Amino acid sequence: MDIRRVQMTGGSSFVVTLPKEWATKLKIRKNDPLRVITQADGTLLITPNIGEDPVQRTREFDVTSCTSAPFLFRSLIGTYIAGYTEITVRSKTRLPPFVRMVVRDFTQMTIGQEVMEETDTMIRIKDLLSPSELSFESTLKRMFVVVRAMHRDACAALASGDPELAREVIDEDRDVDRLHWLIARHANMLLRHSVLSRKMGVTLVTASTYTVVSRILERIGDHAVRIARNALLLGDHPLDRGTLDRVTGASEEALGILERAVASLFTRDIRLAERSIEEVHQAQVLYEELHGIALTQPAKTAIPLGTIVESVRRLAEYSGDIAECVINHLVDQEA
Repeated sequence: MDIRRVQMTGGSSFVVTLPKEWATKLKIRKNDPLRVITQADGTLLITPNIGEDPVQRTREFDVTSCTSAPFLFRSLIGTYIAGYTEITVRSKTRLPPFVRMVVRDFTQMTIGQEVMEETDTMIRIKDLLSPSELSFESTLKRMFVVVRAMHRDACAALASGDPELAREVIDEDRDVDRLHWLIARHANMLLRHSVLSRKMGVTLVTASTYTVVSRILERIGDHAVRIARNALLLGDHPLDRGTLDRVTGASEEALGILERAVASLFTRDIRLAERSIEEVHQAQVLYEELHGIALTQPAKTAIPLGTIVESVRRLAEYSGDIAECVINHLVDQEA
């Protein structure tokens, strides 16, 4: 850490000298313009980048000896989340067919990524989405709407025995993943380019909270998929009406907790968040009763039913986690 004293010049202006090593590394010369940005926590950000747009970052993958499609896909997703704006996939020989398939899946599974150039040995992918075009709040709200619909459709598939509806829920999980990756990407870009904070209208602290909530919503979506998969398993062993009503009722109650927890984030209502947490504790008795009912069922019914009940429980508990994040965030903002 380098400590520098504030000096005064001209009788009214405060001056602090810049570290020579930093200026030399960035090739800053006399009369060069520097951007000075006041951060929300009172610190100053000094950057030679005087434009509004973040620095373009490129990453290249040599897939000459790559044989694993899952590894390449995960690498591309990791690069996307890290905030790279251009990705090149290159091979010393002709690109294997699986590479083109992975790139196609990658561009379909992510938002804003498009193939801009393609040859026999190279594919160049460019990010066409500006971070300010989709805000954290609007993306998170969209995630919530999709996840809530997934849980309701999964329970509807359980009640009706509709396999097509259950499969639709499973397919919708891709949309949740896409939105979660986008939020994680924007958060990483914000950490690397603080100038984006003002442009996106969000502080680093708030972006961090939104990222945590996004991750929780993504897990809630996973549990909707579990319910749908187990609804398919119960297709030949339908639940009796009484048990079915209790399960769907418990799911609606848990969704109500989720709705209030998410609402407390956007309305900044700390009391509503606390109410959501209390409701999670109160609902535990119901989930224990449902687990007891599952244990009385034949094995082919008991295992899928028990898994469904556990996913409903996790829906409520994850909603409580969101409410805790809201309380922690609001308390910090009010301090």
